[in-house]
Amino acid sequence: MNDSHASLSRRRILIGAAAASAVTVGAASAAHAAPPAGGAAPVRPLVMRERIATARLAGAPARFQADFHERLDAWLAFWSANSPHAWSPPVQVSGRVGADGAAFTLYAIQVSRDDETRDAFAAGRSDAAHLATLASLHHHFPSVRVEAGGALRVIDGPAGWTGSAEQVAFAVTACRELWGLRDADAADWREHLGRTGHIADPTSRSGWAAFTRAGLRRGLRTDTY
Repeated sequence: MNDSHASLSRRRILIGAAAASAVTVGAASAAHAAPPAGGAAPVRPLVMRERIATARLAGAPARFQADFHERLDAWLAFWSANSPHAWSPPVQVSGRVGADGAAFTLYAIQVSRDDETRDAFAAGRSDAAHLATLASLHHHFPSVRVEAGGALRVIDGPAGWTGSAEQVAFAVTACRELWGLRDADAADWREHLGRTGHIADPTSRSGWAAFTRAGLRRGLRTDTY
């Protein structure tokens, strides 16, 4: 694999966002649909959790919506299953939960390797692992945003292609940095990706899942096993 993506600039992580916002693609996510005519959806009590999957939450336990916490469990297990064999399952996650329990901002994922605990993902570090982790979140959530300083914010909802500016910006950056398709842009990234042998349409449900999984494995350099 080309080593150029081993150290990515923040500008490249976010490249394409301005162009993507001008592209009209896809329909809005069902997660943002209007509530039924009968009134707002019932408020569900939050649940207290001190872990996400195998990883302890840094700081105090936090309150989540139960379904959202289950999605986060599934996401971190997926991230771990596609990480290098030398890494342990995540031992600690640093992040902040939204007041409604349905949003989470990720700052760091720690693993053990060679009897040392280290940051496998860190928000302020612009490397391939950052883009890989972004891919893993797009695999599981419909809304994923890169915050100032590189933190990654997700909102609860079923995963899938929505055509949002954030998804298009991620796709363009992944094509450029992980697949080496330097000429890809918001208008033609799918055509560029298709020339690499990526057969599935990345804007279909199965194609988006395959594309984001491949992005995770390329970013963590596990795509060869």
